[in-house]
Amino acid sequence: MTRDDNRRDDERNRFSARASRYARVGAQVGGVAARIAGARLFGQEGRNPSHAAALAAALGGLKGPLMKVAQLMATIPDLLPPDYAEELQKLQSQAPPMGAAFVKRRMMAELGADWRGRFGEFDLHPAGAASLGQVHRARAPDGAPLACKLQYPDMASAVEADLAQLDVLFAIHRRMDPAIDTREIAKEVAERVREELDYRREAAHAALYADMLSSIDSVRVPRVRPELSTARLLTMDWLAGEKLLSFKQHPQDERDAIGRAMFLTWWVPFMRYAVIHGDPHLGNYSIYADAAGAPAGVNLYDFGCVRIFPPRFAGGVFELYQGLLKDDRARIVHAYEIWGFKGLTNELIDIMNIWARFIYGPILDDRVRTVADGVRPGEYGRREAYRVHMALKEKGPVTVPREFVFMDRAAVGLGGVFLHLGAQANFYRLFHEAMGDFSVEAVAARQAAALARAGLTATG
Repeated sequence: MTRDDNRRDDERNRFSARASRYARVGAQVGGVAARIAGARLFGQEGRNPSHAAALAAALGGLKGPLMKVAQLMATIPDLLPPDYAEELQKLQSQAPPMGAAFVKRRMMAELGADWRGRFGEFDLHPAGAASLGQVHRARAPDGAPLACKLQYPDMASAVEADLAQLDVLFAIHRRMDPAIDTREIAKEVAERVREELDYRREAAHAALYADMLSSIDSVRVPRVRPELSTARLLTMDWLAGEKLLSFKQHPQDERDAIGRAMFLTWWVPFMRYAVIHGDPHLGNYSIYADAAGAPAGVNLYDFGCVRIFPPRFAGGVFELYQGLLKDDRARIVHAYEIWGFKGLTNELIDIMNIWARFIYGPILDDRVRTVADGVRPGEYGRREAYRVHMALKEKGPVTVPREFVFMDRAAVGLGGVFLHLGAQANFYRLFHEAMGDFSVEAVAARQAAALARAGLTATG
């Protein structure tokens, strides 16, 4: 039997069970949506905590890509009512693990009948689960520890089914709450989720990040093992580290050092290469120690959700920063135009500046501070987003350019990490360190060279 035959058998074995689960969850989601719509019609604004919990339960029952999309939507400020966002952020990947016999078949499908001989050791029981696959610990023949991310079968069709349901949810959202046109958001989410199916692309993303962050000693990126990887199996070095939140009670200077490393991990790729890691989830970082046991830096994981922007987009970030720093309204407006906002009135610009001043606040302030004084981690950005949303209901609508989705999500996610950690820094000076001598032309040249070295092209 060929490798392709094994792969097709795997997918056929799972298709009927997955199809029935989709039908069941689709009915549950539809029922919750009907209750929400009915509440809106009767003036209850659809913000019933029981509805939020029911929707989370329905989506959690899917245990697959749609749950991943739900988690993503929950991190975009005010895309969902606060109680919905809070419930969806509680969702964890609980996909039923592939059993040992099934894992053997999947590994044979990806690496051939002799796959076991290509490892020194391979643990058939997963070390962790993700929405699209599960991770196994292994060792290379030379004893080096490895992490093998093995994709569940039939994920391509599962993702397409999920995205079809997402279109329905976004359409309901537009009818009920037209302040923000979500069509471009839906396109961006769909493109990024589809990209995550391709582990070869993720391997290239990891190589890209290793290149971009090579000058920062306090950040480690796992090395890909291409000889043990395919489009649906990604094998990388296992980077040992402790969970970030386990350092919440450590001395302030240690937490601050971790915060500085995380800031540079995010802003150096963006301001120098126009690239972001679009999934700043706490589980995508760990902290490694030095010989004395003190935290030495950050391990960065999971490169499925990486956004490569046109260099002009980073130019818009620079223009808006300079406009806010110097109170230059013309530069502020020019930044919004660079990003593709259209039909902006003075009132709409003032509304958008509420959000801009919040996001940019820490890097405009030349002093040591927290990222947001007096704000709890789960509430970061919610108050400002609510103010903007309410104002847009009166003065809008506004269409959000698709490139904004992961930029905002990543910025808010990173801010939440700083708050969880209790880190303090002079973010103004860190930003200037990350930015260097900025120009769009320099970003374009660096990006093109780095993408070429990683075997990637810009996504546009």
